[in-house]
Amino acid sequence: MEITGIISALIIGVIIGGLGRLVVPGRQRISLLMTMLVGIAAALVGTFAASVIGVADTDGIDWIELALQVGLAGVGVSALAGRARSRQH
Repeated sequence: MEITGIISALIIGVIIGGLGRLVVPGRQRISLLMTMLVGIAAALVGTFAASVIGVADTDGIDWIELALQVGLAGVGVSALAGRARSRQH
């Protein structure tokens, strides 16, 4: 993987993290950095999962892969927000 591929993966990961945060209802008390890290991890895991089930490379936009990534980011953001909430009480 070239440096441009890594940079684009990071940018996509940040966007995925933001979308994941948007699909989770309510306010999440986690930092922007944690949201970005969750998005990057979700983008990587979602891409891997899409390639395993054979939907990573389709004609046009890979909607199934994107849905997997955003869903995983939502789960990650929810998990971290729940952990942060339980620490406060």
